[in-house]
Amino acid sequence: MDSKRETKVSSIPKVDLVQEAMEKVKLIKERIRTAQSRQKSYADKRRKDLEFEAGDEVFLRLSPRKGVVRFGKKGKLRPRYIGPFEILDRIGDVAYRLALPPNLQARHNVFHISMLRKYIADPSHIINHEELDVSNNLAYEESPVAILGNKVHKLRNREVPLVLVQWSRHGREEATWEREEEIIAKYPMKF
Repeated sequence: MDSKRETKVSSIPKVDLVQEAMEKVKLIKERIRTAQSRQKSYADKRRKDLEFEAGDEVFLRLSPRKGVVRFGKKGKLRPRYIGPFEILDRIGDVAYRLALPPNLQARHNVFHISMLRKYIADPSHIINHEELDVSNNLAYEESPVAILGNKVHKLRNREVPLVLVQWSRHGREEATWEREEEIIAKYPMKF
């Protein structure tokens, strides 16, 4: 008789524990839904629906590819665009066919809308049609032009020598601090 009584008494707390866990799961799901809704509202404010028509002119985004990874650099990671190019026609909802110049004819001429930026014609605009060595994945290689300075960054138990590097297609104001040994190892012929 005592064993039956113990079984009943020990099963009641387990049921309470399960119910408590289920309530916490509901609370967590509700909070996740609230957070998702808040994030969606933030994203929707910044989202703009782009649409182009045949005959519009757009810039085409390129992705700079460098040997040294740089995070937090305003000038270096800013997207680069070439163009303007005329839109020949629309393909589907989010793809466009562009009229590319002869030096880019080997590449596929259909691009996703995320790779395009609207060009607003301005007579005072001077567009530099600088020739870039663009690869098939629309990336180009940056190379150092000059070393403008050097310094030693002190950490807790070691010192890291840094050099101020000016990159090709960028001015002195966009120079970045890089590790000296990485620059010398990657570009020994330059320095």
